[in-house]
Amino acid sequence: MISPNTIQQITSRIDIIEIVGAFVKLKKRGANYLGNCPFHNEKSPSFTVSPSKEIYKCFGCGKSGNAVGFLMEHEKYSYVEALKWLAKKYNIDVEETEVSPEVKQQQQVAESLFIINNFAQKHFSHNLFSTDEGNDVALSYLKQRGFREEVLRKFQVGYNLDQRDDLTKQALKNQYNIEYLQKSGLVAVRNEVPMDNYRGRIIFPVHNTTGKIIGFGARVIKTTDRAPKYINTPENELYVKSKILYGTFFARQSIDKLDECLLVEGYTDVVSLHQAGIENVVASGGTSLTIDQLRLIRKYTNNLTIIYDGDSAGVKAALRGLDMALEEGLSVKLVLIPDNEDPDSYVNKVGVNEFRKFVEANKKDFILFQMEVMLKDAGNDTSKKAAVVNQVAETLSKINKAEDFTKQQDYIRQCSAFLKIDEGGLNNLVNKYKRDKVEKDEKKHNYESSSFKVEKDESATDDIIDLIYNDDLQEKNVLRVLLEYGLLPWDEEKTMADYIFQELDFFHFDNPELEHVLEVYREQYQNGLQPTSKSLLYHEDPAIRQIVTNIDIHPYELSPNWDKVLEGLNITNRDISRQDVLMSTNYFKLRKIKKMFEENQRDMEKTTQFDEQLSLIKIHQQLKEEEQKITILLGTVILK
Repeated sequence: MISPNTIQQITSRIDIIEIVGAFVKLKKRGANYLGNCPFHNEKSPSFTVSPSKEIYKCFGCGKSGNAVGFLMEHEKYSYVEALKWLAKKYNIDVEETEVSPEVKQQQQVAESLFIINNFAQKHFSHNLFSTDEGNDVALSYLKQRGFREEVLRKFQVGYNLDQRDDLTKQALKNQYNIEYLQKSGLVAVRNEVPMDNYRGRIIFPVHNTTGKIIGFGARVIKTTDRAPKYINTPENELYVKSKILYGTFFARQSIDKLDECLLVEGYTDVVSLHQAGIENVVASGGTSLTIDQLRLIRKYTNNLTIIYDGDSAGVKAALRGLDMALEEGLSVKLVLIPDNEDPDSYVNKVGVNEFRKFVEANKKDFILFQMEVMLKDAGNDTSKKAAVVNQVAETLSKINKAEDFTKQQDYIRQCSAFLKIDEGGLNNLVNKYKRDKVEKDEKKHNYESSSFKVEKDESATDDIIDLIYNDDLQEKNVLRVLLEYGLLPWDEEKTMADYIFQELDFFHFDNPELEHVLEVYREQYQNGLQPTSKSLLYHEDPAIRQIVTNIDIHPYELSPNWDKVLEGLNITNRDISRQDVLMSTNYFKLRKIKKMFEENQRDMEKTTQFDEQLSLIKIHQQLKEEEQKITILLGTVILK
């Protein structure tokens, strides 16, 4: 784990406007900044960033958090990765401290796998370039395919000898753990005998974005072999297939420079195009694109060109993942290689210049191409044609970035002309799909964002459910003033936090999550720390960070113009901390007393014992007296 001292250094340097502003166009409005939410489609900006509180919140979809949380949500970083990203940005040295045994074990496994993979890569490279079998079988095959030695060394390509335990024997000799060797996929144990898993195969190391080897792809050489063409590393602490694109480490700078990513299917396609001088290329491994892979591309460019085989399987593979690409704001083109060729063989056949010309001349717009393919399949079937129209409309509805509105309208115009349907009708259909998705997302968010769920049975009433949720709001309000004003003085002897804790002595929170935040604050305060909403925003518990964020930011703020309209009243700059604490704590207590009244009333109705009735009547009188004291203090009247 990153040490508290490092975290404090990072959080003290954070400028949330600078961090969020790198991804979202923000406009100042009052004390806060406003922009279109990057997490859902919206035309009217509801994404608010507060520089003073160092938090963001979208009042449309409900996403909220601090600068660290934004990086975690937007860039899909882990908590530690986000902190390290910020540390690098602000030139802060990261100091790590002791972690839990579970996390420590995961880190040790990951580090062990890195070490094993590095050892294996060197062993495989030695086999390819420095053994007779490697030269005669693998290197000669690769050279016959047109690969030069320098590009093979660049990608650290190797060879696993066609022997039972060549790598296994060397790894065990170097005292590598057999369990980790199996987890890495390099070694298999059959009948209690460990042996090489990739025997007689060319090995393509797979690198992460920092250049470390996280796994391998092992390609068979013998065409008569019935074994699968490729064997890939099984998923482990390092290798998660859905988050990997082969060649990203070698392509990332070229992609960024050219503002375009070329996507191919196989490892050899990437290596061959790099050799030809086309370096902005990565491979999906022939599987459907995932959302994480698309986001990896979007870190470097919004322009994706897919170059696949021209056969039917290649076309279907290319079309998968289109909707996700559009939702991520990517502009997608498609190039199909002719004559049963793949990018590797085609670039070797025609040369790099002709290959580049072919790609530029044959880029097809992905949406229009998909529509052509579907219409061709539909033929003269009216119902299938109607399905195509619906599918096209649904696809166009995925173009949901505000800045892409013009592009979406242009697609609607082109598609309606191609489909020979009314442009306004297609536009209405696209909007229907967009509304349906928004409604679905809102329902899902409303369900998930509830602090807790109430199961409404036949005996439950709307009043009771309403009462529960109002209790929740009162508890949040007490937490709000505690976080905002707790360290300020109440009088000469105590702080506002002291006053609030004193007032809460005989009351508790019903919401366990809010109660937990209260106790965390209390513990830190009593231990001499100075907890605030800012310090708890960076608490290691994500639930606490989320609650503090939701409590601390609001959709509206008082305009400073009020002080011009109502001269002398000092509306926006007035210190209302004492009144706010008084109102919040006492309304909370009134709410609790009302519940006690109701509970006491029910007990009075149930009991038949005279002594018990007298006791309950006395409790009723005491509660009434307490209610009157609070009412007088607030200067309000409770209406029954």
